[in-house]
Amino acid sequence: MSQPTISNIRKAVVGRDAAGLKAMYAANAEITIIDTINSPSKPKIIKGAADIGAYFDDVCGRDMTHTVDSGVADDKHLAFVEGCRYADGTRVTASAMAELGPGGIVRQTIVQAWDS
Repeated sequence: MSQPTISNIRKAVVGRDAAGLKAMYAANAEITIIDTINSPSKPKIIKGAADIGAYFDDVCGRDMTHTVDSGVADDKHLAFVEGCRYADGTRVTASAMAELGPGGIVRQTIVQAWDS
């Protein structure tokens, strides 16, 4: 497992390294995504290593660039802002807050906004 630090997340996000991102999550981790499609009352929930791995394979396989614009961490939490830009110019900004535990990230909430 790669340690879930801002530096490691930045390296994996910018490098579109799905395996590197997946390695930072505990086997029973859960990601909650809130965006235009997935409202706060009906968010998208991704549970477990296999589904989280598939999610990162999809995102990292898209034709777009990624940045981690800022981030903070302590021994129990990690938060960062990610910027994405698709080849057609569409931009996405995502704010992520993660809880750290045994095995890496155990819970994460991502709120993202897309160009309309």
